[in-house]
Amino acid sequence: MRMTFLGAAGTVTGSKYLLEHHDHHVLIDCGLFQGYKQLRLHNWDPFQVPVRDLDAIVLTHAHLDHSGYLPVLVRNGYRGPVYATPATCELVKILLRDSGRLQEEEAEFANRHGFSKHTPALPLYTEQDAEQALKLLRPVELHHRVQIIPGMSILLRCAGHILGAATVEVVADGITLVCSGDLGRPNDPLMFAPETIEQADYLLVESTYGDRLHPVESPEEQLAQVITRTALRHGITLVPSFAVGRAQLLMYYLYRLIQKRAIPNLPIYLNSPMATDVTRLYQRFRSEHRLSPQECEGMCHVAHFVRSTRDSIELDQQRTPAVIIAASGMATGGRVLHHLKALAPNPLNTLLVPGFQAGGTRGAQIVAGAPSVRIHGKDVPIRAEVVPMETLSAHADADEIMQWLRGFKQPPKHTYVVHGEPNASDVLRRRISLELGWSVSVPEYRDSVELTRIEQPSSPSP
Repeated sequence: MRMTFLGAAGTVTGSKYLLEHHDHHVLIDCGLFQGYKQLRLHNWDPFQVPVRDLDAIVLTHAHLDHSGYLPVLVRNGYRGPVYATPATCELVKILLRDSGRLQEEEAEFANRHGFSKHTPALPLYTEQDAEQALKLLRPVELHHRVQIIPGMSILLRCAGHILGAATVEVVADGITLVCSGDLGRPNDPLMFAPETIEQADYLLVESTYGDRLHPVESPEEQLAQVITRTALRHGITLVPSFAVGRAQLLMYYLYRLIQKRAIPNLPIYLNSPMATDVTRLYQRFRSEHRLSPQECEGMCHVAHFVRSTRDSIELDQQRTPAVIIAASGMATGGRVLHHLKALAPNPLNTLLVPGFQAGGTRGAQIVAGAPSVRIHGKDVPIRAEVVPMETLSAHADADEIMQWLRGFKQPPKHTYVVHGEPNASDVLRRRISLELGWSVSVPEYRDSVELTRIEQPSSPSP
């Protein structure tokens, strides 16, 4: 079996790992590149093999950096199955439709206002492309082994992180490959801890936070302080947020703060139709998260759901204290951009930026203290208070990744550190080598490796 790293190698986005087994081709994850322009340009590259030669795709979870490239492959001829957990399938339906629609809207907006360098600006894919991709989804329950091509099977286990997220165990010709996907935190307030895995011949492990630890302070207390401080100066707290996972965690904490009367009585808006639909899935898949029925109901009703474009535009006229949660999480697109244009220049307001911000994104620029960011062809000054918030991450930090790795009863033959910025991946590589004594490396984009069977030592002759 041969594995080629087509994404999330040397960077934290674009997760794609191509497996070649005899004459078959399987793709683990199918993610978009995000962030720096040189990475985003890879989204337009020809695929590594003829798309019609792909036999199956397996998704670890629904985030676009793991699923968002799927409509491109389908538009270019892919017709095979796409395997994922039932919750991931439902989330992918929401995310891909929204992603296709958003790309069409942004291309149309760029053409109408003439700020694109391309004439005409084109979407990477359309909402119709996304609809075609959704027809290929094949739900697979956790812990049910499924043969996906002759001689190759998969087994999905809970990875925490977000609803439906899974680690993927691939078995072919006596070789076991485990892909961690994105690992959640052991004590996440919403999601269960990642399941322990005891054995693998080869391992892919993510390293988003491979070089750091999450802060120990309470996210509830930090949220309360920021929202209260902003409200006292009659400002608005704007929170760029991923629609899946992050938005629900924010609303859970806001529900708790309101129950304890720890923040002022002010309106809370969730300005993301996608996040609204995602939130309702937490009620449908109640067995897959930690929330009680009462907590789930409270989280789902703490905010005013903003659906229409007109209502979104009217939010920019808000002049009294409020909290606005809007997609996207790294301010790369979506409704949050219009709110940034309206709210970021006002020093009374606060930009609360939660979680990891990939290099090259507007979120990373804002957190780094940029005096302005470019939105829709114009420079928008950042005069609002900027508060990075790393306590809301759904990713395991460095110690938590190491804790998960220690669950293996014996070292894999080799471990590949993926899905991290260069420093994060290399720091984690060193820790795995020094603390565990494992064979480990950090692959580069388009590296290709042979996965060979581990020969058992022969018994001595009598």
